[in-house]
Amino acid sequence: MKQELLKTTTTSNKIIIPLPLTDLNTYINKERGHRQAAAKVKKQMTYICSSYVKLAMQHGVKFPVPCRLKFTWIIPNKRKDPDNIAFAKKFIFDGMMKAGFIENDNLNYIEGFSDYFIVDKDEESRVIVEVEYD
Repeated sequence: MKQELLKTTTTSNKIIIPLPLTDLNTYINKERGHRQAAAKVKKQMTYICSSYVKLAMQHGVKFPVPCRLKFTWIIPNKRKDPDNIAFAKKFIFDGMMKAGFIENDNLNYIEGFSDYFIVDKDEESRVIVEVEYD
């Protein structure tokens, strides 16, 4: 992880996870090929996300419960559909639970979420997860 990502993680109440994470189309192709292959991908992506969530927790990141979350996806181009990219939320929520950041990802804890996409080829690809306030 680049130093600027680490610095941002330590100075704000945000979880920052570098991309790419597996998108929906790739995951579906793994499911079609062999069910265990998809399970392996899910396990790997959940582990990656939980590692970055733990890092954020070490720097004091906390979200109120229940909360509404904002996902800002910073991507290099428009080649993938937004819904394919945002599928990675599944891994992020599972990583949050695995890290002990949230007890569950049901509606008692996560009231909803919004996705925002920024296309910038000069920025490092990442997703920023933060509390969304009205």
